[in-house]
Amino acid sequence: MGEDRTEEQRKSYRPIDAKGFRDAIARNWGPVDRSVVLPEGLAEAAAEHRRKLSTALPGRRIALGAGQAPVRSNDTDYRFRADSDFVWLTGCQAEGAVLVISADGDATLYLRETAGPDEADYFANARDGELWIGPVPGLKDWSEALQIACRPIEELPAAVRGAVPAMLSVPGVEPMLDALVRTSRIDGDILRQSISELRRIKDDWELDQLREAVEASVQGFADVARELPEAIRGGGERWLEGTFDRRARTAGNGVGYASIVAAGNHAPVLHWVRNDGAVREGDVILLDAGVETRTLYTADVTRTFPATGEFTTAQRQVYDLVHKAQLAALAAVTPGAPYRAFQYEAMRVLVEGLRDWGIVDVSLDEALGPDGQQHRRYVVCGLGHFIGLDVHDCDAARPETYFAADLEVGMALAVEPGLYFHPHDETVPPELRGIGIRIEDNVVVHSDRLEILTEPLPITADGVEQWVKTQRP
Repeated sequence: MGEDRTEEQRKSYRPIDAKGFRDAIARNWGPVDRSVVLPEGLAEAAAEHRRKLSTALPGRRIALGAGQAPVRSNDTDYRFRADSDFVWLTGCQAEGAVLVISADGDATLYLRETAGPDEADYFANARDGELWIGPVPGLKDWSEALQIACRPIEELPAAVRGAVPAMLSVPGVEPMLDALVRTSRIDGDILRQSISELRRIKDDWELDQLREAVEASVQGFADVARELPEAIRGGGERWLEGTFDRRARTAGNGVGYASIVAAGNHAPVLHWVRNDGAVREGDVILLDAGVETRTLYTADVTRTFPATGEFTTAQRQVYDLVHKAQLAALAAVTPGAPYRAFQYEAMRVLVEGLRDWGIVDVSLDEALGPDGQQHRRYVVCGLGHFIGLDVHDCDAARPETYFAADLEVGMALAVEPGLYFHPHDETVPPELRGIGIRIEDNVVVHSDRLEILTEPLPITADGVEQWVKTQRP
């Protein structure tokens, strides 16, 4: 008897092969809520975005996928985040979904229909089955929420078949679409470019999403300031990163990009995303972080503040110069001004300060000229960019519509001058080495004013010091 039980234990039984299991699991399931909850105005905004794209590319057939979650390791994936252009056109965040726009502008969304209890995928598909991952909206649910025709993904091949007119798509996003549509990288670039240039001007609905993202980010910065004592006690940069992450996941979809939590000598490192260092009394902390809303619009905010609430003399010296540059940059963000004007004004202020300190030893004209740029050793990055669905939004736009163009009403930007003195940089006085300061505001261009979304966060040295002291328990 014992040997029989041992032999029985060696056998492998797959529930999917067992008739009893399949009969049992298919019965007596109650109703499930699969409704799609969307913010008011999303469906209408997406429909208007599709109309704009069809107008920009008249007579073209267009297909764009939401994409797939990338593999993290073995059989585990990263959390899915839909393609930004796809979301701009649909408001949908369903993995594997594909949007098809016909030559006359009609749009259809193709999605995988939810498997029911009587289908094997319901219980046997650990990646997508509802028994494993919870209720998933079906075609009817998405169609009602987005006010767009939705069809099963199995019908996609018939929808994209045919060569006249040629289908515009973006290769490398959705494998199923790549297998069906023979599109060139050039055609993909045309589609990305067209959408990027349309996305430069935000409509009222999009601006509300950015306001929500910034408001949540401001709360996240306050959360971080309150946790400074714990970070100093030993939690370090990781503790502060986790603090902001918690706010981002609670108030939105998560962080809009890898947060930079750079304390002490890490502050001059432009993309310090390791966030594994200590936080010490006397450090300044450069926090560059943004909450991404559930509709995937992201803020991009930076403040640099003293860990214990007071700048040292050297830290304040650098901070005050960056603050002066920020004010000059913001004053230059006006409709009709060249996009590069606010960056030029900020650089001018920084160069004048560096000359006064004896760090830059050439004239202002030479430093700012095409063959000079000596000051860029201390600020090698750009000083601003568009924001929106992507932290560096509209990057596929042509230079003549972005960097070489003029600012327009409805543009949303991050303005972010800074100075970065690395601890091993022997061209700067010893007392300035290891100091990195950046101030980054999110702004919207209006016809009669500049809306500073990040205004609740102070930018003066005195204001920052008081803000840190006020937040601490």
